[in-house]
Amino acid sequence: MTHPLRIGTRGSPLALAQAHETRDRLIAAHPHLAAPGAIEIVVFKTTGDRILDRTLAEAGGKGLFTKELEEALYDGRADLAVHSMKDVPTVLPPGLEIAALLPREDVRDALFTRGGHGLDDLPAGSLVGTAGLRRQAQILERRPDLRVVPLRGNVQTRLSKLDAGEVDATLLALAGLRRLGLTERITAVLEPEVMLPAVAQGAIGIEIRSDDATTRALLAPLHCAGTASRVIAERAFLGALDGSCRTPIAAMAVLDGGRLHMRGKVLSTDGRQVFRIERSGPAADGPAMGADAGAEIKAALPPDFFLP
Repeated sequence: MTHPLRIGTRGSPLALAQAHETRDRLIAAHPHLAAPGAIEIVVFKTTGDRILDRTLAEAGGKGLFTKELEEALYDGRADLAVHSMKDVPTVLPPGLEIAALLPREDVRDALFTRGGHGLDDLPAGSLVGTAGLRRQAQILERRPDLRVVPLRGNVQTRLSKLDAGEVDATLLALAGLRRLGLTERITAVLEPEVMLPAVAQGAIGIEIRSDDATTRALLAPLHCAGTASRVIAERAFLGALDGSCRTPIAAMAVLDGGRLHMRGKVLSTDGRQVFRIERSGPAADGPAMGADAGAEIKAALPPDFFLP
């Protein structure tokens, strides 16, 4: 390679932490990349970073955090792009692919409250701020007496709004908090039985141009097959539902030896309608299980159910 290996990333603290983790793993696998100037981290501002006055659903849903990074891949300003996989649409642009998935972090959500209350102990009418419909719907499913309002911004911004009293509680992905070293502030970690995670939550994906064999070879040692089995099954579930940020969809796949267990969930935005499904089988059948589970739920949804 005649130029530095350019890692494209968003500029948020979490995105930068993920880009640095990718860089460090590349250097560990290929010590020659530790040479000064061998790797360059290039920051891009995405549409999702610019739009902070609306929810992701109102702004257009999936792809808001990936479009500009993918444009940089196309025109050669980046050789690879580091994404939170929960932000990546199920269908990638032509000529691009996810070449590696890093080992997955904890998939659960974390709750922060100003008064130290758990989700079940929050006083009726408490204001819960969250950026996504998945969390909103599951909060209202369990606690219809709470009020949920949109809360955008990066991890630090949302916590500062909580501290300022704009909301009584908020939720964030535990994976991001661990990567940022902010777990000491957590009030409670919510188990999947309470808050089923987003599809691919906690997973970092690395996207490249499909014709870039050099970068693909560099990334090969970083790829985690176990993470891939779980994430591909969950994304197949999402893809079958044609899901986006406009629809509350959650899924979690777990590997147990050579078997994969997956739970999926689709809700109405007010949490009043809930459709659940489970699948279990050989890990190699994960994509088929995910797609079949998504198709089964889609067929069960009433005609007026809010899907894109």
